[in-house]
Parts: sequence; C-alpha cells; structure tokens
Amino acid sequence: LLSSERDNTDKIAQYVEESRRMGIPIRPPDVRHSFARFTVEEGAIRYGLLAIKNVGEKAIESIVESRQAHGPFVSLVDFCQGVDSRLVNRKVLESLIKCGAMDGLGLKRSQLMAVLESAMEMAARRQKEKGGGQLSFFDVFGESQRERGDELKVPDLEEWPKEQRLAFEKSLLGFYLTGHPLDAYRPLLGVLAQA
Repeated sequence: LLSSERDNTDKIAQYVEESRRMGIPIRPPDVRHSFARFTVEEGAIRYGLLAIKNVGEKAIESIVESRQAHGPFVSLVDFCQGVDSRLVNRKVLESLIKCGAMDGLGLKRSQLMAVLESAMEMAARRQKEKGGGQLSFFDVFGESQRERGDELKVPDLEEWPKEQRLAFEKSLLGFYLTGHPLDAYRPLLGVLAQA
C-alpha cells in the first residue's frame, strides 16, 4: 500500500501513522538496506528509496545493483565509488544524506555533507585508476579498498540540530519520519488535554 502511494505524501504519512498505531515499526530509508519500494524487514517496514524527492529510479537501480554485487556499503567513498556517478549525482547524494538514508555509514549528517565533495573526487579518481588498469599497492596484495577504509579527513562537527534534521526529512520525504518538532511538548499537551 505504501509503495503504491509513494508519490502521494499525504497518503504515505497517513499509512505510516496507521502502521505505528498498529505497532508496526517504520524504519527510515537506508542505502545499506532499502530498495526502491517499501519492503518488510524483520517485522518492520523499511522505507523505500523511490519515495525520497530528487532520487530517481535509475539512481536507485545503480545503488541496489552495486550493493547486491559487492555487499553493503561501508563508507561514503565506497558508496560513491560503487554507484554510477552519472545517475547518482550530487543532488541525489545530498538528498540521501539530508533525509538520513546514509546514517548507517558511520558519520553524522553534518560530517557527510562536509566531506561529500572530497568523497566524490576520491571515488572518481579510484574509478579512473581502475578503468585505466592501474593497480594500487592494496590491489596487488589482495586488500580491497573497502577493507582499508577511507583517507578522508572528516571534521569533528556537531550533528545538525534535531529541528534541522526534521525539516530536511519533511522537505524530502513529505512528513516527519524519525520525530516531530512538537515531541518535546507532548507531555504538556497531554496534561492540557486532561484539563
């Protein structure tokens, strides 16, 4: 039902709320686990990537194909290197970061945005080296670039404030998925409702 209404954010919000009321958890989109459509995952519903604004079907196909061929992504550079950069461009990457679909890569959203340009350049350089037949020291000795990690210099940044993260979710998903701006006031609203 959620997949069939992926373009209607009002209906998705309604169905997500109904799922929560029924005790069915909704897991956020995740490039390490999500597919194009909403899927069932261990008794929960995993948010589909196709319901994220600015993320098209061809980009998702590239993400899923790379993940199925090489396993879950381990870093931002690994992700950028594994997907087709013509389909998964900067706008798509920014949307994935801002809505939380890359939270599983081990960095804060603020850090992911800060190193995005460097990660894209590093991935393009590695793809060019592989395309040109150049072998790195790690390729010669059998150590994959996934295993050795990134050389990215990740700044020590605070995560974006909750309000900003929720605002990005609202703009890209059409509703608040991981929280609500009024969550801090729920106890007060409950008291006022009883008065």
